[in-house]
Amino acid sequence: MSHADVAETDQRLRIRAGVISLVAGAAICAAKFAAFAVTHSAAVLSDALESIVNVVAASFLIGSVFFAGIPADRNHPYGHGKIEFFSAVFEGGLVAFAAIATIVNAVDAFFHPRLEALEQGLLITGGAAAANLALGVFLLRVGRRAQSPAIVADGHHVLSDVWTSAGVLVGLGLVALTSIPWLDPMIAAGLGLYLAYTGFRLVRRAAGALLDEEDTKTVRDLLATLEEDRPPGIIRVHYLRAIRSGRRTHVDAHLVMPEFWTVDRAHAVADAMERRLHERLGDDVDVMFHSDPCRRAYCSGCDVADCPVRAAPFVRRPPLTIEEATHPDPPKDLSPTTAFQFEGSTAP
Repeated sequence: MSHADVAETDQRLRIRAGVISLVAGAAICAAKFAAFAVTHSAAVLSDALESIVNVVAASFLIGSVFFAGIPADRNHPYGHGKIEFFSAVFEGGLVAFAAIATIVNAVDAFFHPRLEALEQGLLITGGAAAANLALGVFLLRVGRRAQSPAIVADGHHVLSDVWTSAGVLVGLGLVALTSIPWLDPMIAAGLGLYLAYTGFRLVRRAAGALLDEEDTKTVRDLLATLEEDRPPGIIRVHYLRAIRSGRRTHVDAHLVMPEFWTVDRAHAVADAMERRLHERLGDDVDVMFHSDPCRRAYCSGCDVADCPVRAAPFVRRPPLTIEEATHPDPPKDLSPTTAFQFEGSTAP
């Protein structure tokens, strides 16, 4: 299957997941408000308010996933994938708003309790929690398979709703057993704080991606592949950077190569390394390598056998480290000894 076919299949999965999330979320939300109508429970209302967030977020999810699937163009050379992170930030903000509304309602319910029909509320809320659990697991699986941060964020949010419902069930059960009405708003207030924490986590993750926070996992995978398959011509790696844009990861790095190599030879080695990385990491990784001449600064760590300009004998090739690989290029007048020190090794 070609890269275009895989991308099209993943896009259909994303949109289908968004539609399922919207339809299922609306049905679950209606069930929770029905539970509130019969119980007048502050905890049940907090659960229902979060479900409204789920429905609104699912609507935005469909739009963001569709927009993120538009191919890169002249105005957006890195594609449109970052729209999914905006969707995740928006969802986190909605969760925070639901948290505030929940806490305000809990304070009111503490002074004006009016609980009714707790058994019916327990049954309806339990059924809604089971439906949310199935929906959240489905969204996480699809989001990870299709590498969609918006769907993954929606899945985490839906699963957090399951914990909210579980708290409601515990609260209503305790009220039914003890006949202590203030337990209901206390549970609701605790759930409001949990929702605030969930919203903060969603915003934090998405904001990191929007600010091009380093994709550390991809960097480590890249280094592992480079270390395993690195030919003698790739002496060191510097200025390695990896950022996420929706499902795609953009990588660039400086490869230190023998200074006597022609441009064609260096380009061929870099292209071969890019192909290996695609085979290991998948087609959704865009790799761009820049070639730097060694300037005879790495002779003791370079195992190129036919080097005509070697300034020092080969000793050993130090392993690549994330500290060195992500560091800016060292000074161009580095001596063989100081190059070893820069790489975190000790010259003999």
